[in-house]
Amino acid sequence: MSKLTDIRILSTAAETEYIPYRAPMKFGGRVVTDVRLLNVWMDVETRDGRRGRGFGSMPMGHVWAWPSAQTSAENALEAMTDLGRRLVRAAGEYRAAGHPLDMIRDLETLYAPAAAAAVQSGGLTEPMPRLAQHVACSPVEAALHDAYGKALGANSYNLLGEAYVGADLSADLGPEFAGEYLDRYTLRTPKERMPLYHLIGALDPLTEDDVSRRIDDGLPETLPEWIAFNGLTHLKIKLAGDDLPWDVERVVSIERVAAEAQSRRGCREWFYSADFNEKCANVDYVLDFLRQVGERSPSAIRRLQYLEQPTHRDLQANREKKMHAAARLKPVVIDESLVDYESLLLSRELGYSGVALKACKGHGKALLMGAAAQKFGMFLCVQDLTCPGASFLHSASLAARISTVAAIEGNGRQYCPAGNRGWEEKFPSLFRITDGTVGTGALTGAGLGYPLDAE
Repeated sequence: MSKLTDIRILSTAAETEYIPYRAPMKFGGRVVTDVRLLNVWMDVETRDGRRGRGFGSMPMGHVWAWPSAQTSAENALEAMTDLGRRLVRAAGEYRAAGHPLDMIRDLETLYAPAAAAAVQSGGLTEPMPRLAQHVACSPVEAALHDAYGKALGANSYNLLGEAYVGADLSADLGPEFAGEYLDRYTLRTPKERMPLYHLIGALDPLTEDDVSRRIDDGLPETLPEWIAFNGLTHLKIKLAGDDLPWDVERVVSIERVAAEAQSRRGCREWFYSADFNEKCANVDYVLDFLRQVGERSPSAIRRLQYLEQPTHRDLQANREKKMHAAARLKPVVIDESLVDYESLLLSRELGYSGVALKACKGHGKALLMGAAAQKFGMFLCVQDLTCPGASFLHSASLAARISTVAAIEGNGRQYCPAGNRGWEEKFPSLFRITDGTVGTGALTGAGLGYPLDAE
């Protein structure tokens, strides 16, 4: 049934933005030194004539979303950007009206053929992975949800109930969710503050002895400097996943350095997460890692909050790599593996006990996976894609509106702070961190919660 609040798309526009990293970041054996953002604007109109302009921004995280021995990183980036632009044009030609959740259900049918066209145009021989498709198209979806809220003069997270959405959750998540809507699984006001997860990349120096040449740009460079500068209590550790001695030593060293830094500022409680970026051969590696860290540093293992994506992202092709034994010790969450509801269900079957939500996989998709994870009692966390500026605000708004998410990752300020210029002045509580927390309570505006841009 049509609603007066349904929107139709009037026009779309897009541009790319390049931001160099201040320091390289290494994860999963790969190094990233810069970011390309795809920024999307969208104008919409409701059936009763109200108009709004939305904005979506997301890094084209090709190194993470499309790691390949067959397709170069440069070609993957160009193909993903091409796909994003193709969907911007397709959205501008889309004529149906509805709620963004219902409209995206239609637009998602265009992802695969548009990705195939982008691959062919680039002269590539490898199909674009589904994860890369979602990342490339996510700023379009963000702009759509943002425009919807702007047109109605309300926060988009408060427009997810039966009064606005055309179909209940059973349309996406099956009969178990009949009669339910996303307003049941989201908060009407954002959490006031949330702890920030700071990333410790594989190349990041822990102490002054690890610094070969200082950047000297006014920002911290060692772990103790970052802890003191931001008042950090949550540290995410990037691990090798295929070098057990290095992984164990890395965590033990981080605990030693962090303990000294936290003691100096009188902090007694802090937490870790460990991200293997799918490099572990099997669950035995994870179990050996937990055992050896526990033997060498009981305090480090006690602080470890969860484990992220230990083995290959293709769960279907690696069904023997089950996580039940590890999940009995610590929550084990999927990240790269999560591309649809079916992959979430398969992860549960294989022993995963948690879900990492990312705005870069699509705003609606993140909300849907968050709802399913809550219904199934799974551990939830929200992570970014080294998101600067508006893309970080989007990620923060997502985390702040899901009750069971305890902390938010945000490492754009570490690696590409130039992307926060302008936004930092408008939202100091989200970018100027002094007590280890992010002031997500500021994200109450229309749309996704922040102004159209930072101008």
